[in-house]
Amino acid sequence: MIAIFYLVLQILKIYSYVVIANVIISWLIAFNILNTQNRFVYSILELSYRLTDPILNKIRRFLPNLGSFDISPIILLLLIWFLEMCMKLYIAPMIF
Repeated sequence: MIAIFYLVLQILKIYSYVVIANVIISWLIAFNILNTQNRFVYSILELSYRLTDPILNKIRRFLPNLGSFDISPIILLLLIWFLEMCMKLYIAPMIF
């Protein structure tokens, strides 16, 4: 049970890093620092979009339209942080 607890925590942490990487990559593409014509850049971009877009699209449905400013990754990171804190505060005492 302890191993599953730590595995879920690590998956949440890795997913938060993927969300941050997705934001940074999208900024680099928006400022023409990275070229999407490059096969390696495109494959990393595609992977990060496939991992993050399903959840981000669900969050975007509930947010108002702010133009070009997208706060859905911030909301997702806050939700991940909230899940981690709930697990550490409520589930960890039951396991340990």
